Amino acid sequence: MVLIQNGLNGLGRPLSRNRPTVNNLCRNCLLALRQQGQASLATASTAQGAAVILDPDSTNSHPTPAAASPIFLRTTYQVKASVLLSRPPILTRDLTPFEKAYFLYQRRLNERLALPFTRYFYYQRGTPGDVEWKRKMRERQTPARDIGAYNAYSEEGWNDELLLGSRESEPDEQLDSILRDAEAEMPKVEEGPDAKRPKALQRPLPRVTEADKSGDTKRLDRAMQRSLYLIVRKKGEPRWWFPESLMENRESLHTAAERIIVQTGDVNMNTWVVGNIPLCHYKKVYAQAIEDRETAVQTRGEKIFFMKARILAGQANIANNKFGLEEFQWLAKDEIQKIFHPSDWNAVKNVLVER
Repeated sequence: MVLIQNGLNGLGRPLSRNRPTVNNLCRNCLLALRQQGQASLATASTAQGAAVILDPDSTNSHPTPAAASPIFLRTTYQVKASVLLSRPPILTRDLTPFEKAYFLYQRRLNERLALPFTRYFYYQRGTPGDVEWKRKMRERQTPARDIGAYNAYSEEGWNDELLLGSRESEPDEQLDSILRDAEAEMPKVEEGPDAKRPKALQRPLPRVTEADKSGDTKRLDRAMQRSLYLIVRKKGEPRWWFPESLMENRESLHTAAERIIVQTGDVNMNTWVVGNIPLCHYKKVYAQAIEDRETAVQTRGEKIFFMKARILAGQANIANNKFGLEEFQWLAKDEIQKIFHPSDWNAVKNVLVER
C-alpha cells in the first residue's frame, strides 16, 4: 500500500514502502518490531562487549572471548491459589450499654401500654397457683420476670429509667431472675430414702469457653462471637500465611481451593468453598528475580488469588500435610494483624471481616 502525505502539493510524492510511519502500524506489528530491535541490540552488545582473555602461561596468542551473560526474553509470575478458610460466628455479639438500656426500656414500655393481666382467667381463687401468683406480684410488682421491680399502673409508672450502677439491664441479671422464678415453682424435696428429687435446672452454657481462658488458638470453640481464619506456618520459617499452592494441571481456582484444604488439614473437615470467583488478588514482587538460564525465563514474583471457604465441622490436622507445614492457628482479624508482615496484612485486610 502506498502512503500519501496530507495536502494537495504532496499528491505526486509517495512515501517509501520500506519506511511506514508509526501511526499507520497496528499494535501487534509494533510489538514484533520492538522485540526484534531488542534482540538485535542485545546481540550487538554481546559481540562488542566480548573481552579478550590471554593465558600468560601459554604461548597461544589467539584471543578467547569471555562468556556472555544470558538474555532473558520472557518475564513471568508464579500463579498461586490461596484459601481464606473461616469459621463463622456462633454467638451473637455482646450488647453495648446503650442497647441494653434501650431493650429494657422497650420491655417496660410494653408493660405500660399492654392491657392488665387477668389472673382469674388462669388461676381460680384460693388455689395454690393463685397464692403463688400473689407472692410473685408482691416481689416484682409486674407479670414480666426480667425487667426488675416495676409497676406500670402505679403513680410511679412513668419512672422507668434505671439508676446509675443498676443491673436490671444486664443479661446475666435477667437470666438469674428467670431461673429464680422457675426454681420457686419446682416441688419441694420430700424427706426419706425413697423420696424423688427433682431435676436441677440446667443453666445456659457460658459465652466464654475454656479455650478463651487458656488462650488455646488451635481450638475452634473460642472467640464464639468472631470469625476465625486458618493460618499456617512452614517448618523453619517465621512467616504466618494462609494455606496456598501453585496451580496444577490447568485446574480451576475452585478445584485448587478444595485440593489445598485437603492437603493442608486432611479430610476430617467438613468445608464449603464459596463460589468460583476469588475474593481478591495479591501481586507479590520478589526483591531478587529468579532466573532460569536454560529456558531464558525470569520469574519476578507471585500472583495469588484468594478463595473464600467455610468450615462447618471437624478440625484441621496438619500431621500429614503436603506443604511442609509445622503449625496452625485459628485467629480473628485483629489477632492476624499482630503476627502478619505489614505488606501481607495490607494485601488482605480489606477482605477479612471484623466479626
